[in-house]
Amino acid sequence: MERDLAALQELDLELAYTLETHVHADHVTSACYLRSLTGSKIAYPAMDGLPCADVGVAEDQPLTVGALKLQPLFTPGHTDAHHTYLVEQPDGLRAFTGDALLIDGCGRTDFQNGDAATLYHSVTQKIFTLPGDGLIYPAHDYNHRHITTVAQERERNPRLAGKTVQEFVAIMAALDLPYPKKIDVAVPANKLCGDCPTDLPEMLRQIGGKSEQG
Repeated sequence: MERDLAALQELDLELAYTLETHVHADHVTSACYLRSLTGSKIAYPAMDGLPCADVGVAEDQPLTVGALKLQPLFTPGHTDAHHTYLVEQPDGLRAFTGDALLIDGCGRTDFQNGDAATLYHSVTQKIFTLPGDGLIYPAHDYNHRHITTVAQERERNPRLAGKTVQEFVAIMAALDLPYPKKIDVAVPANKLCGDCPTDLPEMLRQIGGKSEQG
């Protein structure tokens, strides 16, 4: 949250919305705290049905923020309600892909109603059909990278490029990833837009109150 507030101050901007692509399982959002400090609104996929959200987004229902028009794109598979946000600019497309498509990877599909075949179709039939020079900004990158392109991921993503759906499902099944360390805190807190539930043990509330990702 401190990082985001510092960026707003540096750029002399006012925060209008916190846009969530899905209910995260690996960190706690700062959305509700940013709203309390700045008066901003929180937008979540309408399919999640979160009472804490000010706006429910859905495919084919653009969201206008100043001069920007954001087009939500339904991209399930990492979670069952995951959305990507598209922004058309004079110099090209921007796609904020959340955890559906990462740089040289993708989000896992083994919790929160995830499904590997569904994610494959979301990426290959929706994101990969966008203009090749479109810029992709994923939610995370653990190697501190920030940006890729549609063409780059379409051509070289090791999990998806040139793979059939059967091959992708097998790749995801073989990952054998550990249970997410923060999921038992993050999911309940994020369903409250970042406000940790009062019935969590104090130790977990302290963990939940800190967001590594913002």
